[in-house]
Amino acid sequence: MKLRLPLAIAVLAMNSAISAAQSLAPQHIAPDQRYKADLLLIVAHPDDDVVIGGYLARIALDEHKRIAVIYCTNGDGGGNAAGNESGASLGQMREIEARRALASFGIHDVWFLPGHDTPGQNVLRSLDNWNHGRALDEVVRLTRITRPEVILTWLPDPVVGENHDDHQASSVLAIEAFDAAGDPTVFPEQISPPRDRTGMANLTEGLLPWQPKKLFFFSDAFEVFGPYWHDAAIKSPFRKSIADGTGPIYDTTTLSPSRHKSYAEIMAEHQAFYLTQEGDVGVKALDTRQFAEFEYPIALIFGKSLVGGSITGDVFEGISPQPIPFVRVPGYVPIPQAGLTFEVGDPWRFYSLFWKAHGLDHLAKLIPVPEATPDAGGRLTLDFVACNPTNANVEIAITPSLPAGWTEEPQFANYPIRAGECYPIQEQIAAPPATSSHWEQLTWKASASSHQFGAVAVRVFVGRNGGLPQ
Repeated sequence: MKLRLPLAIAVLAMNSAISAAQSLAPQHIAPDQRYKADLLLIVAHPDDDVVIGGYLARIALDEHKRIAVIYCTNGDGGGNAAGNESGASLGQMREIEARRALASFGIHDVWFLPGHDTPGQNVLRSLDNWNHGRALDEVVRLTRITRPEVILTWLPDPVVGENHDDHQASSVLAIEAFDAAGDPTVFPEQISPPRDRTGMANLTEGLLPWQPKKLFFFSDAFEVFGPYWHDAAIKSPFRKSIADGTGPIYDTTTLSPSRHKSYAEIMAEHQAFYLTQEGDVGVKALDTRQFAEFEYPIALIFGKSLVGGSITGDVFEGISPQPIPFVRVPGYVPIPQAGLTFEVGDPWRFYSLFWKAHGLDHLAKLIPVPEATPDAGGRLTLDFVACNPTNANVEIAITPSLPAGWTEEPQFANYPIRAGECYPIQEQIAAPPATSSHWEQLTWKASASSHQFGAVAVRVFVGRNGGLPQ
C-alpha cells in the first residue's frame, strides 16, 4: 500500500490537470458600454457646438441618442466677453461652460485635448501647432472607446466665413480617425491586449478596432445662416450654396416633445451658457422671448456612408447596431504630369489631395474655385505652386489679372524652377475700399518662353471678414 500511494496521488493530480485544461475560459470582457456613442462630435473649441445646438438637442432629448464630444482645444486663445480672464485661465473657464451647456442636453462624455487655440485661416498651421500625430493618436483612441455609429465635424474646406483653421484641423483629425480607427495597424499599441488587466503598469491598451458607419459635416460659412450672420447678400453669385441638396436639413421652429418649447429656444438656452463667447445673444433672446436669430434650419453636409442611405436622408438612416468591417480608403495616389503645372497652393492644394485620399472627392464640387476673404486691412496673401516634371531647368513668369482698384505687391516677376522640382510662389494683393460687400474674381496666369501653361482663378469676398488673421 505504501508503494501505491504516490501513484494514486499522481493519478489524481493528472486527472485534476486534465479537468482544468478542459474547463471553459470566461467570456472576454466586452467594451465598456457606459461610453458607447451613437454620435461622436469632434470640434475645435468650447462653443463650436452652438452652431448645431438645435440638432444636438433633437437627437439627445427626443431621439435618445447617446452623444460624445471631443474638443481639440479648450479655447485658450479666444477673447472673453464676460471678464478679464485670458489665456490658460480662460481655457479652464470655457471648459466649464461647455460641460454645463452639454449637460443641459444630458451629454456628459466630453473630452478636451491639449491643443492650443490657434486663431488663423490655414489648417496646416493648426495641425502643426497641435502636433498632428499626437492629436490623431488621441482622437483615434477616443473613437475606439466611444465606438460611434456617426461622426459629425466641421466641413474640411476653407470657406468664406469665420474660416477658423482650428475648425478645419478638427475636421481633418475626425476624417483621419474615421478611416483609421478600424485599422489594427494604426496605433496598434491601442489594440494590443494588456498582459494583466487587473495588474499595474500595463503598457498596451486592450481596445478593439472600430469602423464608424457615417460621416457628416457642418459649417459656419457666411452662406449657411446661423445666429451670427444671416444676410442673403453675402451668397456667392458664382455657385449654389454649399448647403443646397448636400445633406439633411433640420427645422428649429418645431417643438421639442420633451421640453415643450421650440428647438430655437433650446438653442438660445444653449448659447447662453457661453457667456465668454457671445452668450449674450442667447441671454437677450431669452429675456425678450424673441428667438428669430435661432430660427434657422440646421444644414448638415453629407461626407460618406458605409451602410447606404440617401444624401439628404436622416443622419441615422440605414444604421443598425451591428458592427461593420473595416473599409480601406484610397490613400494618396500621385498623378503623373508630363509638362509644367501651375496651381493654387496650400491650404487649398492640401485639400484637393486630402479629399481624394479619403474618398471625399465630391467635396471638391462644393466650392469648385478657391475662395478667400481679405483681412481687415483689405490685404490678401495667396499661395501658388509651380512644378517642373521635365528634365530641363525652366524660368516662368506669373501675371495677375485683377479687377479695377486692386493693387499687386509683387516680390518677383519671374521664377527659376529646377528640373524635377516645384517652386512655392506667394502673391500679395490689396483690395480697394469697399462701399458694400461683394464678390470679385481674380486670375493669375503662368507662362514659360511666352507660352501660357496654366491659370488659377480665386474668388474673393470683400467688405466683410471673419476677423481672423491670415
